[in-house]
Amino acid sequence: MHIKRLLIALIIVPVFYSYVMYLPPKYFLFLMTFFAVIGLAEFYAMYRIKGLFLYSGLFWGAALPIVFFTAPELFLQALLCAVLAIMALRLFLKRDPSGSLSAVSAVVFGLIYIPGLMTFQLSLVKAGPAWIVLLYASVWAADSMAFYVGKGIGKRKLYPQISPNKTIAGAVGSLLGGIVGAALIKAALLSRISLQQTVIIGLAIGLSTMVGDLVESMFKRDAGVKDSSHLVPGHGGILDKLDGVLFAGPVFYWVCMALGLIH
Repeated sequence: MHIKRLLIALIIVPVFYSYVMYLPPKYFLFLMTFFAVIGLAEFYAMYRIKGLFLYSGLFWGAALPIVFFTAPELFLQALLCAVLAIMALRLFLKRDPSGSLSAVSAVVFGLIYIPGLMTFQLSLVKAGPAWIVLLYASVWAADSMAFYVGKGIGKRKLYPQISPNKTIAGAVGSLLGGIVGAALIKAALLSRISLQQTVIIGLAIGLSTMVGDLVESMFKRDAGVKDSSHLVPGHGGILDKLDGVLFAGPVFYWVCMALGLIH
């Protein structure tokens, strides 16, 4: 397990860094759209959404990031259009009204939870690719330190009803990892960020990464699955790797806005 995690990281990290830093932002849009659709497909599979509901959700899951990137002023209208289309689909697809709200809400919520939250990363990449590198480096460091600190010295459980393996020590590791990741990228790419700002950013990312992980665990336990899929060896599914950054992306963006680092 540990060797697989390390090998995957050694392959993905330099490729991801080069892709983000040396290609125009529109290529990051393609990457985010691809991962949004895969993550959404995993979420829909967890909740057994099939047929036209599945295909409609995936279509809008691909369309929403593109609309946000190319015409952000139309994003809300596009999202509401997706909601209307999905409600109309349920109306005409089944004559029996029972279960209609749960069927529609699962599809719509998936759009907000995955492509919706991922749009903040498109705003970050427009502000500069280094912000994306900082986000992912801090999330990765927070995840890694939470895992290894929790495994090494974790005793007291953090939230056993949702995630039995997570510990308070692991939560502290997540906070420290967020700071370490932010500090490394500050030193390498974003020297204009002050030390105080770096600590604030690192703590915000470490905390939101942990919450995002717990939220996805909540959904997996509700759906009765252990992993969103087995697509990534030793890591689970794409959604299992996106869970932290889904929450950390918006929080990081808002913190940077509040600190006046991006506009």
